[in-house]
Amino acid sequence: MINRSVCRFLPQTFDKILIANRGEIACRVIKTCKKMGIKTVAVHSDVDSSAVHVKMADEAVCVGPAPTNKSYLNMDAIMDAIRATGAQAVHPGYGFLSENKEFAKRLAAEDVTFIGPDTHAIQAMGDKIESKLIAKAAQVNTIPGFDGVVKTAEEAVKIAQDIGYPVMIKASAGGGGKGMRISWNDEETREGFRFSSQEAASSFGDDRLLIEKYIDNPRHIEIQVLADKHGNALWLNERECSIQRRNQKVVEEAPSTFLDPTTRRAMGEQAVQLAKAVQYSSAGTVEFLVDSNRNFYFLEMNTRLQVEHPITECITGLDLVEQMIRVAKGYQLKHKQEDIPINGWAIESRVYAELSCQYEHFLLCSLHCQVRVDSGIQEGSDISIYYDPMISKLVTYGATRAEALARMEDALDNYVIRGVTHNIPLLREIITHPRFISGDISTNFLPEVYPDGFKGHQLEADKRRELLASAAALYITTQLRSQKVLGNSRDSKEDVSEPLQASGQNNVEVSGQWNLASPLLPLTINGTDRMLQCLSRDASGRIVLQYLGTSFKLRVLSKLAAELNSYMPEKVPEDTSSILRSPMPGTVVAVSVKPGDTVAEGQEICVIEAMKMQNSLTAVRQAKVKNSCGTGCYDYSVMLANAPIKVRPLKVV
Repeated sequence: MINRSVCRFLPQTFDKILIANRGEIACRVIKTCKKMGIKTVAVHSDVDSSAVHVKMADEAVCVGPAPTNKSYLNMDAIMDAIRATGAQAVHPGYGFLSENKEFAKRLAAEDVTFIGPDTHAIQAMGDKIESKLIAKAAQVNTIPGFDGVVKTAEEAVKIAQDIGYPVMIKASAGGGGKGMRISWNDEETREGFRFSSQEAASSFGDDRLLIEKYIDNPRHIEIQVLADKHGNALWLNERECSIQRRNQKVVEEAPSTFLDPTTRRAMGEQAVQLAKAVQYSSAGTVEFLVDSNRNFYFLEMNTRLQVEHPITECITGLDLVEQMIRVAKGYQLKHKQEDIPINGWAIESRVYAELSCQYEHFLLCSLHCQVRVDSGIQEGSDISIYYDPMISKLVTYGATRAEALARMEDALDNYVIRGVTHNIPLLREIITHPRFISGDISTNFLPEVYPDGFKGHQLEADKRRELLASAAALYITTQLRSQKVLGNSRDSKEDVSEPLQASGQNNVEVSGQWNLASPLLPLTINGTDRMLQCLSRDASGRIVLQYLGTSFKLRVLSKLAAELNSYMPEKVPEDTSSILRSPMPGTVVAVSVKPGDTVAEGQEICVIEAMKMQNSLTAVRQAKVKNSCGTGCYDYSVMLANAPIKVRPLKVV
């Protein structure tokens, strides 16, 4: 964790705090509590019994089975844990019960401090409809839209037509991109109403929706606020959160390249106006959409600690968790607005798992004081369909944006993860893209840059030669080592590293030192230092290298082996033309057709919920439904030209 502030005397706050959360944010809160001399209690589901946050805490209590409504959202079980451990306060982190006013009320009724705002602020800002009305009254810029609850799909269509397309359909009680859909026509509005209400009910227990004008090509910029119980409030500068994937943030930075001092101050002052209007006390975030002319509009206020709070900590030197604990105890803020700096630049990359599985290896190499990793996983940890798939938040800091970006590129190249598919290739591609480097971004950045989806780094001719030369050099070095070991009787463990040097085609010079104990392969290629990773290799010459963030499969053969290989039969790939597979493990929450139905190409067959998001699976061609066993079956079949099309989720309930 980056902490450039000097050690100082910390006043007495609480003896014991229970963290009503899991994963990286629970670990983050525990670290500050330890720094402040506060004992901690972790709560966990049965599948999280060996989780990192459980091991870090002084005490741990199981609050139920894996499904969130039976564990991390189980208020009765968490209240029992508070009573059993004698915790004086609860930090909710983000998500789960962090913005649940009923939970805050129950804590207050038992004289337990909720480390966050009071129930009035949670209720006022937790409802998007009410919060928009309050924002208008507080003279905060707002987006045109319908200031009421949308009850039916047809009502949604009428409202959308009145506002004018495109519109944003969103959960009234939502956040984190859940329950949000962009609609460009009536059909999409009906579909968006259905999906958004289902996701909202699943994620928040509240299926109410609202509709507002969608601002095309906006930036998503948020202001961090901090307020105490004595009427003092500060804005801690902005965070640029425009790089998003399916309405969820991927890369954030502080400050923004887009804001000038005048706009920054105006946004900050309006954020503070809103906080004071609801008598806010604690850390919170006011989110804005900003158009190309720097006009900004209130989006929502998150009455909790934000996922991306570390980058604000980097540029201000404040520990926001510590500030939340101090405010909850009743202390006044120690800083004035003029004391809040913008010191340097910070960037956060959210490292996510793409599939549910188990980590075989997890390591971030070559760490230094300008790199911070907030994570709640370790080797052997499971990625479950029940929880958010975040692996870690990777944060880099520098005196300038260029310095922070260079450190992020280096950190991503040095990030070693095995046993799970992850998004590091995409993250690296984003932070090295010319548009991102120039600051030419919006919330449409990813669909504009990758209209057909991200397919990995596309190698130009010179980079392809570098990759081939690196693979050849690695193969040659491996062969030389094998000969050396076979011809030398001394213990091979003494010789853990080998010099790697070779010339590839078109005079590509590759050199480096390969350490057998490390998965990293630091090379110098034509005079440029590169960090590659050897993901796998075998005796047949097959090598998988991670190069420029993306993994590439290669095969290096001797001349004789290549000649003999030409006689080997090729494995016929599986015919997938009649198979529809779920893109990820998940739960079948709806089957949209019944036996005897004829489905058209593109028609929805079923809905899969995984990692807190719903996905519609559609037929790849016209078909007739042969049978349907509903949401309790493991194979859902459709008959087409005597060939079954199957949806095969790995877990169905």
